[in-house]
Amino acid sequence: MASLHFHLVSPEHTFIDKPIHMVVIPGIDGDIGVLEGHAPLLTLLRPGVITVYEETQPPLKIFVDGGFAEVTPQKCVALITEGISLEALDKQALELQIKQLIDDVAKSVTAEEREKADTQLMIARAKLMETLASNP
Repeated sequence: MASLHFHLVSPEHTFIDKPIHMVVIPGIDGDIGVLEGHAPLLTLLRPGVITVYEETQPPLKIFVDGGFAEVTPQKCVALITEGISLEALDKQALELQIKQLIDDVAKSVTAEEREKADTQLMIARAKLMETLASNP
């Protein structure tokens, strides 16, 4: 069995550090499937889901809010800001958060406040879309 070493880490937590079969990462220009032997690559990660495939287990799905990844023929390292299991996302809580963030954007006084609220709003919407896609 071919295996790729996958390391998924945030500043506070190591999510995965083990050999796997395949991983799909949300690259800035689209999803990227990575198997052992993949060409070297560096990419920014957009908010989305990292899907980890192991031979004998169902896929593991983790929502990430961004970061970057390095791929070599033997490994994939994804450095993220935050990550959460897709199953842990709460649709109703996300809908409330989005309403609050829309208000925050409207009430922003400075460009920095608006940019921060816009970024948080984009991530919350991406989480909601992934939640809706995984639970039709």
